Parts: sequence; structure tokens; C-alpha cells
Amino acid sequence: MERVLITGGAGFIGSHLCERFLAEGFEVFGMDNLITGSLQNIAHLFEEERFHFIKQDVTEYLYLKGDLHYILHFASPASPIDYQQLPIQTLKVGSLGTHKALGLAKEKKARFLLASTSETYGDPLVHPQPETYWGNVNPVGPRGVYDEAKRFAEALTMAYHNYHDMDTRIVRIFNTYGPRMRINDGRVVPTLLPQALRGEDLTVFGDGSQTRSFCYVSDLVEGIWRLLMRTDYSEPVNLGNPQEMSILEFAQAIVRITGSQSEIVFKGLPADDPKVRQPDISLARKLLDWEPKVSFEEGIRETLDYFREVPEVKQTPSGS
Repeated sequence: MERVLITGGAGFIGSHLCERFLAEGFEVFGMDNLITGSLQNIAHLFEEERFHFIKQDVTEYLYLKGDLHYILHFASPASPIDYQQLPIQTLKVGSLGTHKALGLAKEKKARFLLASTSETYGDPLVHPQPETYWGNVNPVGPRGVYDEAKRFAEALTMAYHNYHDMDTRIVRIFNTYGPRMRINDGRVVPTLLPQALRGEDLTVFGDGSQTRSFCYVSDLVEGIWRLLMRTDYSEPVNLGNPQEMSILEFAQAIVRITGSQSEIVFKGLPADDPKVRQPDISLARKLLDWEPKVSFEEGIRETLDYFREVPEVKQTPSGS
């Protein structure tokens, strides 16, 4: 039986990856210090004898007894609120945490996959963003702790690949949504959907003209699986939905889908907020035969069903 370690395994994407690898017959070790992850995301997996949870900070010394075939490094605060409240931890997990995870992969001769992000492109001057674009990042701005942590993690992963001849992958993840997102974490989906379910005003920053591209989590997991298991490509690969929409269009769609009476209100645009975000997935199409399959409305309805059962939403009459 092959064994996989998923750091950040109690997080939003990490928990879905734990499920996928269990479904594929793996023995799965989910590691998380629970600083932003939640045991609720993986509670249903504890009855599975092939699943093991390790509560640990990945920046500390990593050891796992026995063989290990794959490591997926997903540990990191990933929302603007989280990484601005946890700036040092974010930088440490991208640097020290990636170093520790790569060291374990080297020792075990395990294939390593780094979860990077579209934030490595910063506020892009090229649109849509291909993997060949080097980005436009402010290293000392409020988003710099996350952007630069991931850029360093990519560089470190490539250094281990080139110097130690390690088997590595890098996935640049664009906006992804679905069940198990933590509400009100500063990202668009887990902020606006609960607001609509509660009948509250929907908060849009700036004039709402800035764009994002939303990929449903099951599509992302499939892309990650194909990148890890079906190719030996070591350079970064974009995964995301190329269907671009403005934040205002997104908010209007949420009001329509939920039938909410919510109004849309506008607030000041945060510093360094990207004006556009759209992945060029030509490489993923060619290399992985992959593109998103779940429609926007289908994915949003699945996510709404999840948020309706979240206690902070469910206890609100308009969200029950």
C-alpha cells in the first residue's frame, strides 16, 4: 500500500485531497497544526483505518516511520485575513516548512508536490497569466508575506529538483471554492455567500470591476492528481478556471441564485489587491488533458448547501 503525507491536511483543499487519496487506496497521513485548519474538515475520516492525523507544525523537525511515497505540501495560511494576521507564520511555513517537507521527501525518496498560488503573479501586467510570466509583486506590501513565501517555496523546490535530482511538482492554484471553506476569511466566496444566506448586505471592495476566476474544488483536486500521478513535469503548472468574471458580477449572481434580498455595498479597495486574475491553462490542457468540468452555478449551489449547515449561518433565521 502506498503512503502519502499531506501537510495542511485539515485545511480546505487539504481535506479534499485526503479524501481523494483514501478513495484511491492509499494510506494517508494528514498533518496540520490547526492554526487555520479544522478537525471538523476531517472528522469523518477518523473511522478509516488508513487515515492518520498528525498535529504538528511543519516548520519543526519532520519524521515519519516507514516508507513514504508522496508528500503534498499544502500547509500555509491562504486567505488575506489569515496571512496578514499571521505574517511571520506565513513566511516561516513557506520557507522553513517547505525546507523541512523537502528534506523528508529527500530522505524517503518520495515524490513531492508544492501547492503554490496565483499570487506569485502579484498584480499582473500580463493577462491572462501564463506560467512563463514572472509576476508583478510588491515584496513589502500587505500581501508580500504570502506572495514572497510562495515564490521562495517554488525556488527552493526547483533547487532540490535540480541539485538533488528529486522528483518534484509545482501547482499554481487560482481561486478555488467549495465545501469546507472557513466563512468570513477575507476571500470572496466564504464572505459573500454567508452574507447572502443571512440576508445581509454583500460587501464588494472598490467598484467591483476587479476580476477573478473561480474553480470548484473537485476540479482542482482532479488536476492535482493528474499532475502528481500522470506526468513527470517539474516546472509550475496553472490550475484554475479560465472563466473570468468581475467581483460585482459574482455578487449579482449570488443574489440571483440565493434569491436573497441583500443589497450590494461598496468599500475601499485594499492595498495591492489584484485588478485581474485569470489563468492561462493551455499547459494543463496539453500536459494533463485537464480543464474544469463543474459549472459555476452547480459549484455555487453545492457550496451554498454546505454553508447553510455551518452553525454561524444556520442560527440566523434568514440562513436556516
